[in-house]
Amino acid sequence: MIEQYELSERYACRLVGLSRDCYRHPPQVDAETGALSAAIIEIAQVRRRFGYRRIHDLLRPEFPDVNHKRVYRIYSAANLAVKKRKKAKRPASERVPLQIASAVNEVWSMDFVSDSLANGRRIKCLTVADDFSHECVEIATDYGISGQYVTRLLDQAAVFRGYPDVVRTDNGPEFTSRVFMAWAQTHGIRHILIQPGRPMQNGYIESFNGKFRDECLNEHWFETLPQARAAITLWRQDYNEVRPHSSCGRIPPAKFAVLHRQNTSNAMLPTNEGIL
Repeated sequence: MIEQYELSERYACRLVGLSRDCYRHPPQVDAETGALSAAIIEIAQVRRRFGYRRIHDLLRPEFPDVNHKRVYRIYSAANLAVKKRKKAKRPASERVPLQIASAVNEVWSMDFVSDSLANGRRIKCLTVADDFSHECVEIATDYGISGQYVTRLLDQAAVFRGYPDVVRTDNGPEFTSRVFMAWAQTHGIRHILIQPGRPMQNGYIESFNGKFRDECLNEHWFETLPQARAAITLWRQDYNEVRPHSSCGRIPPAKFAVLHRQNTSNAMLPTNEGIL
């Protein structure tokens, strides 16, 4: 370039704001930085909705000495970024603080998310999440979901997890049906109904649904119901077991729940104070 325009080295470096030493001795990328850069680009291409923070969380086991600042520098240098989606404008609503759960299975929140197949037919997804561990308890996908369908799904989830103490829902007909009310009463479960027009009173599941739509529904084009169910099942497994969650200490929700159960069990073990 210098020879092409017949410029001196000193003048050319001054034009671009580069020192002559840097021009003569360009930085060399070491093997570790090259491997780290390749890993960052690979994760960003597969997980398009992950920013540098979550990429750093996934890289931590393989690169324990790399901090998030270095990941950000490489992420930015590679011109990587999460494309911002336009958010729908909603009327301002009153902010109501949620009662914070203190244990797994204390509160389950649930709601519905709608989507469409390629042929235009609507599908409905019932999402159920644990307020404490932020685990996704279940996602059911079908053309239509009744109150009896909901109770049957919750019974299946309770076989492995046990029943929650509380369920929090909106005022949809599935949750205010006699079948659902009778189910909650039979199992001694307190049912909290949020106020109409106050979705933030069910903020945990609203936040989860936002991630579900952004990272799963908006990233796929479903042609059939079985295809949608398969993709959603894989995403739910990844969300629980791989995807780091900021509210869980930047570890996956399933791992957080396991650690909490272990700590609770250890705290309940009897101790012999006479043995020192």
